[in-house]
Amino acid sequence: MQIIRSNSAVETAAAAKEFAKTLSPGSVVALTGDLGAGKTAFAKGVAAAFGFDGDVVSPTYTLVNEYDCDIPVYHFDVYRIENVSESETQWLDEYLFGDGICLIEWADNIKEILPDDTAWVEITRVPEQGEEYREIKIC
Repeated sequence: MQIIRSNSAVETAAAAKEFAKTLSPGSVVALTGDLGAGKTAFAKGVAAAFGFDGDVVSPTYTLVNEYDCDIPVYHFDVYRIENVSESETQWLDEYLFGDGICLIEWADNIKEILPDDTAWVEITRVPEQGEEYREIKIC
């Protein structure tokens, strides 16, 4: 396990860019943390590492944003998935077992269907260290 300390969204994105060096086609990254913890900032850093320079926003209502990068990056927000039934999640297989990088916010909601080699990134606010301070645990 690796722990990274961040004092801003910019530092979180920079940490994610460094982490992205460990990713390759087919990698799945589970992002966990409370609302506003920095999951999207982390996703922005990973997408930037693969050449995306546009807006990275959480796909809360669309479920997935696809970023055209050197290696395709697929950014999911599965907060609204309540039932991990095959009928509700079967569409994810082409992404999870494809050749792109999958970044999944609120991944705890679908942990039962994620590949065994999924990288887990937990982002935690530590308010006593400052409003912007975060601890990023990578497993």
